Amino acid sequence: MTKWIVALLSGLTLAVAQPVPDAAKDVLAASDAWRQAMIKKDAAGLEKYLHADLTYSHSNAFNQTKADVIRTTTTGKTTIEAIDFSDVSVRVSGTLALIRANVDMRNNVEGKITIHHLNVLHVWLKGADGWQMVARQATLKSPPTTP
Repeated sequence: MTKWIVALLSGLTLAVAQPVPDAAKDVLAASDAWRQAMIKKDAAGLEKYLHADLTYSHSNAFNQTKADVIRTTTTGKTTIEAIDFSDVSVRVSGTLALIRANVDMRNNVEGKITIHHLNVLHVWLKGADGWQMVARQATLKSPPTTP
């Protein structure tokens, strides 16, 4: 009888420890929606996918709050033309998810286009409003280039 209880508890432990593939898909979908909102300068989309306690750190060590990100993205001089992710990894633990990726961000500032080559870490938190980005840290991989 003891062997069966140990086997049952071991099986339950393994089931709980396994990552949920749907959670990874869901957080990646939220990340893509955030990406589209950034490109479209969509304040409502940014409001939905950025957490109230957001810490958004740029590769130049400039830090922004949620309000700062929404304001500068929707009304600033910079237009984000593309955000391309590669080498993406996702780790989900309950209501917390980490997305690590290489990102090429194509910016247009008053007609001058630059592509920033970044390594980013996005921290997502799942709450009543779904998955929201609560932190971002970007590191510059190489100097920006022009197309």
